[in-house]
Amino acid sequence: MLVTARFRRMIQETAGGLPRQFWWLWVSTLVNRLGAFVVPFLSLYLTSNRGYSVTYAGVVAALFGLGAAVSSIVAGVLTDRIGRRPTLLAAQLGTALFTAVLGFSDGQVTIAVVAFLVGFFNNATRPAVSAIIADIVPSADRVRAYSLNFWAINLGFGLSSAVAGLIATHGYLTLFLLDAVSTALCAVVIFVRIPETKPDTPATKTDEPAVGLGGVFRDRRFMAVVGLTLLLALVMQQGSTTLPVDMGLQGVTPTEYGLVIGLNGLLIVLLQIPLTRWVENRSRSAMLAAASLFIGWGFGMTALAGSSAWFYAFTVAVWTIGEILYTPTLMSLIAELSPTHARGRYQGVYSLSWSLASFVGPAVGGVLLERAGGGALWGACGVCGTVAAAGYLALGKRTGAAPGVRPGGAVVAVPAPTTAAATAVAPEPAPKPEQAATGA
Repeated sequence: MLVTARFRRMIQETAGGLPRQFWWLWVSTLVNRLGAFVVPFLSLYLTSNRGYSVTYAGVVAALFGLGAAVSSIVAGVLTDRIGRRPTLLAAQLGTALFTAVLGFSDGQVTIAVVAFLVGFFNNATRPAVSAIIADIVPSADRVRAYSLNFWAINLGFGLSSAVAGLIATHGYLTLFLLDAVSTALCAVVIFVRIPETKPDTPATKTDEPAVGLGGVFRDRRFMAVVGLTLLLALVMQQGSTTLPVDMGLQGVTPTEYGLVIGLNGLLIVLLQIPLTRWVENRSRSAMLAAASLFIGWGFGMTALAGSSAWFYAFTVAVWTIGEILYTPTLMSLIAELSPTHARGRYQGVYSLSWSLASFVGPAVGGVLLERAGGGALWGACGVCGTVAAAGYLALGKRTGAAPGVRPGGAVVAVPAPTTAAATAVAPEPAPKPEQAATGA
């Protein structure tokens, strides 16, 4: 009975107090990731099922990433201009349509073009989803909200990856169609259950200045955070690109790699919620610095693994803990750095850092591994993590402990919603004092 009571209290402290609309968005995210069959198997589909070369599969993957990079900016602007809801609906319907079309596409040019469009619409959901969470969840609860959303992504993706191989035995077209159907179902959930959360009052009529896309890039503190994010994203990219190659060169089998890398998703599912409860009331800059070191040197220790699958598993566990600490904490910081009327643009530029890393990371990692060896590659990852940690600590010292305060005293943390649309989705109770997040 005591264990049951503690478990119930943990669930209440983790999930309680969040608005109903957040949970519908969470369900939409989970369903979407449960049906995310195509992306992990796209290269395998092109090479083993369609008979295209590995080089062509790499080109298609790059075009998919290019589409994601372009949509980061476009969707961010649209999220602020036309609203979160229409942008998210258009992105999901476009993803569903072109995913299905990709399953029927033939010819190298056609497949490449459609893959670009799938990447474009698939990534266009991110700025809108992040902006909606920032709109409807109070500042003190955002770490929890982003953590729960991240948990849903990994839970759904892990389960879908596990069953996608079985589904593929009945034909790859089934994967494409099921992915399209699940994404369309998410659009239905959004259409029925999520109202528009974009503030009605123009920025020019509030205390906030109007912010265009150029203003986002001129925001030096925010762009410093984006730069540090890019640095760590380049490191994280090695987990699915150079890590399996290096493990293969060391004599580790593909089966062992699958088990080792599968530990990443398993640990996220098991540890995300308890670690988030531990992180909530701690210094954000300290958490980001610690997470950067875990990520950087988790990959860095790979240089010592040799042919031991167990040691590789240990390194994966280390950088996974860093990932668990990093993602929700950073997303909460990005939300507070974003002026209310420019949240979409800010989230889009932030998302661009991950899209650029998907371009640059595999290429840079491959060159380092081939020309300088694994020691140089993994050592560079450790250096990147150390630089990022120092950067986050420096940003925290420059701006003090108050969350969302820029140099010069301009407060960008968002007060309680005052517009009709925002009020409709804001939670009624005030956040508990013990849930207040400390600043970066």
